Amino acid sequence: MKRLSNAKVGEVVRVLKVEGDAKLKKRLLDMGIISGTEIRVVRNAPLKDPVEFELRGYKLSLRKNEAEFVLVE
Repeated sequence: MKRLSNAKVGEVVRVLKVEGDAKLKKRLLDMGIISGTEIRVVRNAPLKDPVEFELRGYKLSLRKNEAEFVLVE
């Protein structure tokens, strides 16, 4: 188990749990980041933040501090 923020480019991970305060957790869940979802790390921005992910047929960019609250395997 690790954090989504630690996943490497090209890696495919599966969401185990979303943590954080209620507002952040709801925001991440509304974006489709729920338990069991497969996420592929597409690329990093030039300064490594934000990171682009692909999930459920669309691409999503998250800041590393937001991705820190997503536990994956």
